[in-house]
Amino acid sequence: MNQIKRLCFLLLLLSALKSFAQTEVKFTGRVIDEKTLKPLENAGIKLLSVTDQKILKSTVTDSKGEFTLLTQSGRFHIKIEFVAYKTQLLENREITQGFKLGDIILKEDVQLLKSVDVTAEKTTVELSLDKKVFNVGKDLISKGGSANDILNNVPSVNVDANGAISLRGNGSVQVLINGKPSMLTNNNGLEQIPASNIEKVEVITNPSSRYEAQGGGGIINIVLKKNTLSGFNGSVQVGVGDPANYNGNLNLSYKTEKINLFSNIGYRYRNLYGSEQRYQSVLNNGIQTILRQNNEQGRNDDLYNVYLGMDYYINSKNTLTGSFYHDLLVNKDTTSYRYNYYNKNNVPDSTINRFENYREPQKYNQLELNYVKTFNNKDQKWNTSLQYVFWNDDENQDITQQKTFPALTNTSRLTSRDIESSDAVFIQSDFVGTFSGDSKFEAGIRANIRSIRSDYWAKADDVLLPAYDNKLKYNENIYGAYFQYENKFKKFNYLLGLRAELSDIGISDRQGSFQASKDYIDLFPTANITYKLQKSTDLRLSYSRRINRPQFWQLNPFSGLSDTRNLTVGNPDLNPMYTNSFELGILQRWGKLTFNPSVYYKHATNYFEFILKQSANGFVNTPVNLDYEDRYGLEISTTYNPLSWWRLSWDFNYYAFKQQGTFENKAYGSEDHTWFTRINSRMKFPKSFSIEYSFNYRAKNTDIQSVNKAQYRANIALSKDLFKDKVSVTLAVNNIFDSFIDKQITTTDIYYLESNFKGIGRLTTATLVYRFNRKKDEKDRLPDQE
Repeated sequence: MNQIKRLCFLLLLLSALKSFAQTEVKFTGRVIDEKTLKPLENAGIKLLSVTDQKILKSTVTDSKGEFTLLTQSGRFHIKIEFVAYKTQLLENREITQGFKLGDIILKEDVQLLKSVDVTAEKTTVELSLDKKVFNVGKDLISKGGSANDILNNVPSVNVDANGAISLRGNGSVQVLINGKPSMLTNNNGLEQIPASNIEKVEVITNPSSRYEAQGGGGIINIVLKKNTLSGFNGSVQVGVGDPANYNGNLNLSYKTEKINLFSNIGYRYRNLYGSEQRYQSVLNNGIQTILRQNNEQGRNDDLYNVYLGMDYYINSKNTLTGSFYHDLLVNKDTTSYRYNYYNKNNVPDSTINRFENYREPQKYNQLELNYVKTFNNKDQKWNTSLQYVFWNDDENQDITQQKTFPALTNTSRLTSRDIESSDAVFIQSDFVGTFSGDSKFEAGIRANIRSIRSDYWAKADDVLLPAYDNKLKYNENIYGAYFQYENKFKKFNYLLGLRAELSDIGISDRQGSFQASKDYIDLFPTANITYKLQKSTDLRLSYSRRINRPQFWQLNPFSGLSDTRNLTVGNPDLNPMYTNSFELGILQRWGKLTFNPSVYYKHATNYFEFILKQSANGFVNTPVNLDYEDRYGLEISTTYNPLSWWRLSWDFNYYAFKQQGTFENKAYGSEDHTWFTRINSRMKFPKSFSIEYSFNYRAKNTDIQSVNKAQYRANIALSKDLFKDKVSVTLAVNNIFDSFIDKQITTTDIYYLESNFKGIGRLTTATLVYRFNRKKDEKDRLPDQE
């Protein structure tokens, strides 16, 4: 009898447990903006009790505006809220298995916008499995600086003293602006973009087929600011610095239900100083010669830029955007070179002084038209862009040289001029659609048609030099098409893609001394697979095939004549480099801590490397194709909020590499490992006072020919908000210890070279920002109608 009772009790218990398990259900939905129909990330979703409205569960939307909540079945209130938007309360909703809210549309709260800061507080670094996003709206250290200053605070990215950008220590990186290629990303042109113009920077180490295949190291996408708030809004920024660094910036925007006008006008003046010390010992026919060289540079920049644009909301499903970007940069640089020669006994042999006046006005223009169409199906979208870029610059050198020891000689003069111009047309069209369920597909086409002309000459004591009287013609036409498919299977989410690109590149000169043409078609497969280990843990495996086409400056055989003893010239016969990239990463969230480790491997063929060769007067540095490079590494990115007012981030990257190849019957090879790290701390105290500190360290490494010494840099910034956050005052010191110096040593059997280059030393800046917005009853009038 007792056994029967026990059996009945167990059956009742199992039935209750089964009933309880069955009530555990999930419901989903998506939060979007009423006017733009774009997803709202980090919108709050709260589940409230019907009886006392206590919060039972809560979550936030992801980058697609989507959310998922697990709860018991029953009746609840559902609360959806987002900063500067009207809160929605869905009352007394019955939630059962498979319950879907669909799209929740939020409207902007105009009354709330009266007191909302136009540059809202954002998470400084957002980590996800496919990319890292660095929001710069509240970044203190880079205020008053340029895009290069922003990039030097971005995880995994480094900008050296010469403006060269690398990702995870790899210089084969593609830099985009608003998702599109731009000539501003070449030749240190990012110095022309004020930091105040930038909304965020996206770092994509293994891009999908949606992105162009250029960039073996990955992609860095710089997103410029565009207004999102209704009414008339704006900000004024002024800054001063030491050494001389003055800047001003005006942002104005006006948004209604039909149009969104946005603009940015800026000016910057800089007068900075750099220096370089070089030591070389050369053995030539048994005779040793020693040169101690000292270079001092004064860099003067005048920059004016204008960014104007308008969104026109044709209707709820069609948006047209037009924009124009223009900047004028005038470089006026001076450099003094002092060459002290010694014999093998270190006895002075001769001294030569060389002085250069350099002037280069650059004009850059970019016109863009963009059309976006959405559909009733929230997952469908069609986006088409047309971009026209035209620019020119005029490089002028005036160089004098004189021997001052052992005897004074006559002064010789060298002048040169290089007029460069470019026209480029960029066309892109992408369509995103769905098949059924969670399956999505995307397809698109792209064309990038560009031509560059470089007309140059040089004279020695007013006599034309035939070797430097030429015109260079460069044409680059890239056509691409892609298709990718995304779907889910249980805990797996996969994205498979294939991209095809046709490259038609030609370079030639007027004299007919060289003519190179490269035509090739390539396929670039990509794969991204994500597995949800648990609610707060994601595992991602990705693969992509990438290409690095030689850039114009790498092909251009004409070099500047500033320092004829140390020339850098291009190679017109340089072939593209191909990279197969693999990566495995984990994204783990533990409350206030986000932990993102990943391991990666890259195999590159036709690897680019600069080879240093002796010439009659000194050395020539030129890029060549070597056989391959293997690179593997470990990267760790973390963000941690130990307290509500304190945010920490830490990035660490360790990688090893092996490079091998032959050039002019000589074998070159290198095998080494290195690491770099970045720590950032930001504290926000009561009374709107903030302090931010960052520290960067790059360890020593060895390449094909040289040893690059360790390098570190520390920055600090203090900020105070005043008048209800309408005014911000920031004081920043970059490169506190004046330690940002490139040190390099090259050793062979016949020469030894050592160089120390300091581009910009310690830089102190003070910045003031004033923000304003119009009241509701004024918002429908433009400023010139008052």
